[in-house]
Amino acid sequence: MLLYHIHDWQHAALAPFRMAAEATHAAMRNPFFPAGKSTRMGRSIAAGAELFERTTRRFGKPAFNIRTIRLGRNDIKVTEELIHTKPFCRLLKFRADIERKVPKVLLVAPMSGHHATLFRGTVEGLLQQHDVYVTDWIDAKMVPLYQGKFDLEDYISYVMEFIRLLGPDVHVLGVCQPTVPVLCAVALLAEMKDPAQPRSMTLMGGPIDARFIKTAVTELAVKRPIEWFRNTVIHAIPFYYPGAHRLVYPGFIQLHGFMSMNVERHVGEHMKLFENLVKGDEDPATKHRQFYDEYLSVMDVTAEFYLQTIERVFQHHDLANGTFTWHGQHVKPAAITQTALLTVEGELDDISAPGQTRPALDLCSGLPPKMKKAHLQIGVGHYGIFNGRKWRENILPVFHDFVMENERA
Repeated sequence: MLLYHIHDWQHAALAPFRMAAEATHAAMRNPFFPAGKSTRMGRSIAAGAELFERTTRRFGKPAFNIRTIRLGRNDIKVTEELIHTKPFCRLLKFRADIERKVPKVLLVAPMSGHHATLFRGTVEGLLQQHDVYVTDWIDAKMVPLYQGKFDLEDYISYVMEFIRLLGPDVHVLGVCQPTVPVLCAVALLAEMKDPAQPRSMTLMGGPIDARFIKTAVTELAVKRPIEWFRNTVIHAIPFYYPGAHRLVYPGFIQLHGFMSMNVERHVGEHMKLFENLVKGDEDPATKHRQFYDEYLSVMDVTAEFYLQTIERVFQHHDLANGTFTWHGQHVKPAAITQTALLTVEGELDDISAPGQTRPALDLCSGLPPKMKKAHLQIGVGHYGIFNGRKWRENILPVFHDFVMENERA
């Protein structure tokens, strides 16, 4: 249970060396020391110092920092607004400052280690034709213990509350882990005959039925009993954080898991950074920094949410088996009759493999075929289904056409 303390101690112990690396890097880049940038040796020293500093640094939560979007030939200012606050989440609104009537999209981001800012490119793409609302989940170590627990059923409750807040003309988009709670939330609203049932629901790359095509994630989840996860990866937050003594799945353990799945690629990318800095090629170095500043920024997740997700989604497959309950109420996706459904999968997805999201179409048996659609994007992995060129050029148009079709309906 002291792993969190040891991790923090190691970070503190490296502080003097990190400061020395920063000073070395600054000296080598100083214009009054021409040998630093003009010689290969100087650039090599600066590159090594930067690499050491970056690999021992902690990356704080980035800002969305979406200032403008390009609409036609014009750069349009974007406004970010805090709409609603809960103990574990902030609901943000992004809109282009231009007079227009566009559909509302609620982007439900995962609570799976990375911050919602990982979806910056997703929001920028959606802003072309939508007003966008984003669930900005709060790092569990920053939530005081008196705020209570937060588990998978609480996540569903949050999604239902946000949908009710935004009204029945909203279109819900869940990416990765939230596909399960989003589908449950919409099913519960339908069963309650709630007037706030959304017009459409899009589920992208998520474990609706994780039995289809095994991945490293699903293999780990079923290979170990739930007690192993409870005893191995759950730790108490140290007393010097606002969320002191809360049990969490720490962000640094999650990051280790992310990195270990593609160790060679990450090592290779950092070697490329060193080579580019030595050559003085700043463009790829800047792109590397931008990506890893985001990728290495992680958050803690409450223990109860993490353990329930492992047990109910990946081990027992409650939703797929028809045994999922919310506060004792049976969740019935078949009750959905007026919220259209789109599933999106990536051919190369090694987190939620193709075939895991599509079963939502069968579970929602109350929807007529014309209100259900599936899209498989060739040549993209997990990250590529919501970010990058193929997201913008291939997936986003499919999503927008689906939304507009159901906006008119």
